[in-house]
Amino acid sequence: MAYDEYLGERISSVLERKKVRFYSKKMIGGLCFLVDDKMLCGIHIDKKYGDSLLMARVGEKNMEQLLSQPHVLPMDFTGKPMKGYVFVTPEGFDTDQDLEKWLQLCLDFNPEAKASAKKKKPIK
Repeated sequence: MAYDEYLGERISSVLERKKVRFYSKKMIGGLCFLVDDKMLCGIHIDKKYGDSLLMARVGEKNMEQLLSQPHVLPMDFTGKPMKGYVFVTPEGFDTDQDLEKWLQLCLDFNPEAKASAKKKKPIK
């Protein structure tokens, strides 16, 4: 198991309760949730931290304020922090209320987010 399946169920449950149309996709060693074909959030087991982290796409405008909060880390699994994304340690989304708060921040940013460029299929 490359990610916390229970956390995946919790995220799905919140999004379903909010009547959000989403799908999940295994990628970057974890599980990502997409809304409008744009990454919303994900689950990643961090080798340095040793636990499942919530990856939250919150936008650059919110980064400084959010990084000053407890249990929030820069998202840097490649060695270089990614702009607009943060990691939240399990203590930061322990309760359903905390998880819902993070998912709402992601949903609020989603309309502003850019979708990844679609890869063209090779012509055979």
